[in-house]
Amino acid sequence: MSEERRVAITGIGLLTPLGVGTQETWQGLVQGRSAVGPMLTYDASSLKTQLGAEIADLDPRQFVNRRSLRTMTRYDMLAAVAAAMAVKDSGWELGEEGDPDGRAALFTGGGKEISKPEHFEEIAVAVRDADGHVDMQQFGTLAPSSVHPLFFIEGLQGASLFYVSEAYGLKGPNTYFAGTAEAGMTAIARAAASIRRGESDVAVAGGADAPVSWWNMAKIDSLGLTTRSNALGAGACRPFGRERDGTVMGEGSAFVVLEELMAAQRRDARIYAVMTGSGAASDVERLLTPEPQGRALAHAIGSALRAAGASAADIDYVAAHASGTRLGDASEARALRTVFGARDGAPMISSVKPATGHLGAGAGALNLAVAALAIHHGQAPPTLNLSSPDPDCAGLDLIGGEMRAAPIRQALALARGLEGQNVALTVRAL
Repeated sequence: MSEERRVAITGIGLLTPLGVGTQETWQGLVQGRSAVGPMLTYDASSLKTQLGAEIADLDPRQFVNRRSLRTMTRYDMLAAVAAAMAVKDSGWELGEEGDPDGRAALFTGGGKEISKPEHFEEIAVAVRDADGHVDMQQFGTLAPSSVHPLFFIEGLQGASLFYVSEAYGLKGPNTYFAGTAEAGMTAIARAAASIRRGESDVAVAGGADAPVSWWNMAKIDSLGLTTRSNALGAGACRPFGRERDGTVMGEGSAFVVLEELMAAQRRDARIYAVMTGSGAASDVERLLTPEPQGRALAHAIGSALRAAGASAADIDYVAAHASGTRLGDASEARALRTVFGARDGAPMISSVKPATGHLGAGAGALNLAVAALAIHHGQAPPTLNLSSPDPDCAGLDLIGGEMRAAPIRQALALARGLEGQNVALTVRAL
């Protein structure tokens, strides 16, 4: 990359079950707190997995105007709030004309699939016949007057692009990436590329998701990826652990503000870290089944390192995807051993999912933020519940128990999608 177009992270906005705000989430992570517990917003007794991580005490009106809130889904609101936090944290301000030259970009990732389901419940029940089947003729008669007038507008997948763009007058390049953990990280990688190649000078990017809603959990619960160890509560999500049996979902969002480095320095912006490289690859295995050796993940990491002009020995910390699934963690561990080997000075590795839950499409963006904050604070958060590592995950410097304070010059963040996507981003201290 040219020296003139390096990319700085100047703002971070985190909205997680650990707290509303970047500082609140970071303190929760390094202090070893977990927000995982029984579902509070609905009765989850019919589900095999009855645990999740939900956000409490959030007043979105502090960040989003009331008019926009009327048409936002939970996902849209989470994205808009974290984006607002990131912009405020960066200290970046647009003039009264907003972005007249189209030099401010926006890239978002999410797992949004539907409008507010409650807006469809009444008619869905009303049009069922005596046998419980949907009477489509009756539906056609009642729908115009019974379906919520904003139902289809609410359901637009990329609506977060509109809400955030509208709030700040962003007129530059923009794209919405639909998916799981890889979506938010891909959005950030695309934002960095936009600045690096001169498309834009500043970008807002990140991911958000609400996978703990009853609609999403009813679907996720059948996939066999979430823990059945409900009695363990906060101890149920056990990445890299011998007894792990699945992940725990959490809602939330993570957004960053990226700027061209020299411009950020001219305005004396705080710089958390510098974006240096990205890589991506696909498993091409069966759905929900990672390739056992983690070859694609290793390839993605290698690509990111080459793009950064770094070697494996340069990485001090890895914010791992590690969600607590049997196959996923084992294949990720193999990929990490392939890249880093079992050697003195191998990077510290941890997963924050036992603390925040798996944020779905926001998980990768959160890992990127964690990597940047680890560099900024010189602290690597722990992997909670890692009392008995799995032999399949041996040969790695896994952080269990408590956070580690150590100089961190370069870090790696990972994200893996349900369809075999693997994404890696590298960041370094200025």
